[in-house]
Amino acid sequence: MSNNQSNTSHASSGIENAQKLWNYIPDLPIQVSHYFRRPFNLINILKWMVASWFPVSDRLVVLVLALISWAFFHPSIETSKEFSIAWVAQIYFRNLFLMFLVAGGLYLYFYVWRKQGDELRFDEKPPAKSHSPFSFGSQLWDNMFWTIASGVTIWTAYEVLMMWSMANGFTPMLDLTQDWPWILLLIFLVPIWETFYFFSIHKLIHWPPLYKTVHHLHHRNTNVIPWSGFSMHPVEHLLFMGSILIHFIVPVHPLLLIFHLQYYALTAASTHTGYRGIRFGKNFVFPIGTFHHQLHHRFYECNYGGLEIPMDQWTGHFHDGTDESHRQFSQRQRLKAKALREKEKARAKTDG
Repeated sequence: MSNNQSNTSHASSGIENAQKLWNYIPDLPIQVSHYFRRPFNLINILKWMVASWFPVSDRLVVLVLALISWAFFHPSIETSKEFSIAWVAQIYFRNLFLMFLVAGGLYLYFYVWRKQGDELRFDEKPPAKSHSPFSFGSQLWDNMFWTIASGVTIWTAYEVLMMWSMANGFTPMLDLTQDWPWILLLIFLVPIWETFYFFSIHKLIHWPPLYKTVHHLHHRNTNVIPWSGFSMHPVEHLLFMGSILIHFIVPVHPLLLIFHLQYYALTAASTHTGYRGIRFGKNFVFPIGTFHHQLHHRFYECNYGGLEIPMDQWTGHFHDGTDESHRQFSQRQRLKAKALREKEKARAKTDG
């Protein structure tokens, strides 16, 4: 469906205000997973599970990259017992290559070669090329610097730590031959764990003191590009990739470890393309970008988590993209601002 066709269909649904804000709008309202919907419907849950992975998805692509990484570009457990520059560098340069492959490849495809123009693009404004809040005065160079200097380094450090811990018996480890059903199950559970964990740390870093000192760096990207997803302050990278530390309790295998970390790092790039997906032919779109998170970058105080677990719905932060949802969001913001003003007035009286 073309942009104009999409816009026409949504305008006829009464989403006129949203049309003024966005170049492209997917089907609305945004839907969360069926895992926690009532009444319980096993068929819908299975359909959601299959559709989120097959026939093709960013999750499946990352799993293939993890398999290749584990088979050909990863140190053995025996090698990892002692720290050495060789095997640490092997992991670092593999991760660096993968980030350039995914974030760099998507940036070239969408923003340099302009293969899709503005088709399926949420916000048609161009990336900032000369903007003072960004390091080096450029959104691209700013995002690349923080992604590589901080992001890939901390991603690698966590992977090295976990490999060394497995090799030395500090982390419970699964055996591929005997425990492969558990490994597959845990791979499937990584995106669900990511939704819960990401919401928790994301809400934390929106606490004003942490937002001003840490998270503001990521949120300079109101209009995202692929390099924006993993562009964060080092403290945020430590928190974000700290998801992997659960494997000091939950048993792990090197393949699961690699997938877990690559899923966090690489899908951060793919979901921040600013596009709904990559168009193949007339009828197929490979989905990558999420309008759910695009709304967060535009409005800041909504959609802190993902769609696997409805944490935002449970906590009153969900924006489903519709006009009605936006009116409710705006009303909450006005009430919040009013309460803050009254609090400041009361404090001023007390100080006076």
